[in-house]
Amino acid sequence: MFLTKRLLSSQSIFIRAIGFLFEMAQVVALSLMIIVPVRYFLIQPFYVKGASMEPNFYENEYLIIDEFSYRFREPERGEVIVFKYPLDIRQYFIKRIIGLPGEHIKVSNGKVIIKNSEHPDGFVLDESAYLPEGTITLGEREVDLTDDEYFVLGDHRQASMDSRVFGPVKKSLIIGRTFFRGWPFDRIKLINKPAYSYN
Repeated sequence: MFLTKRLLSSQSIFIRAIGFLFEMAQVVALSLMIIVPVRYFLIQPFYVKGASMEPNFYENEYLIIDEFSYRFREPERGEVIVFKYPLDIRQYFIKRIIGLPGEHIKVSNGKVIIKNSEHPDGFVLDESAYLPEGTITLGEREVDLTDDEYFVLGDHRQASMDSRVFGPVKKSLIIGRTFFRGWPFDRIKLINKPAYSYN
């Protein structure tokens, strides 16, 4: 009788352990079904490296990249994007979109001049919403963007390797747009694109 009770008790513990392991496996499977698609198809974490986007983004800041929006709309001027470096796609860069597909971009005399169908005579891009007063865009560069190319610049114009150096970025290389800064805590914020005045 005593042995039978012990045997039943052992079987009960074993059955409960199996039940617990089965429930844990279900939780893990469900979590993976949710996390994996979100991580690989919707959002992606990114750490800033270097000073090319200062003073708006500093080294080691933790950003969340929206990989979803550009499946339904085109990237817009002023959005900060993460993309694969055109000359070595193993590397990832963060820059701001300045020129859009089909536009003529000219960097000259410290300014960015853009010509497009709405402004055939061109306009000087007013970047005062995100660049410190007195910032000049160094270099001389002129380019006609094709229908799948973007001209990108770092906000720290004196310390950025960008489209002035490696040329336009094809849309296929864009990972997504920066939409949230999660670290450091005192700089947590949603990242919105700036408003431009084209007068």
